[in-house]
Amino acid sequence: MAKAQELAGDRVVEIAAGDVGGQVFAAGLVDEVRMDVVPVVFGSGKRYFGSADAQHLLEDPDEVIQSNRVLHVRYQVRR
Repeated sequence: MAKAQELAGDRVVEIAAGDVGGQVFAAGLVDEVRMDVVPVVFGSGKRYFGSADAQHLLEDPDEVIQSNRVLHVRYQVRR
């Protein structure tokens, strides 16, 4: 993460969900979460943030954009 921030300078660093996203979340380095929700239900799969073992609270959505069969949502991480 330090190398990504160094290379980005004053730009935003984006991390995908999954195990890496969960590790960065657990380290307290996530300021904002963006999700795209689609109307599909899977019977199994991986957790969105991997094996995060602590509770992380999000604020109410900053932005909600409804589109054709997808909902884009943006949350700030509560500190």
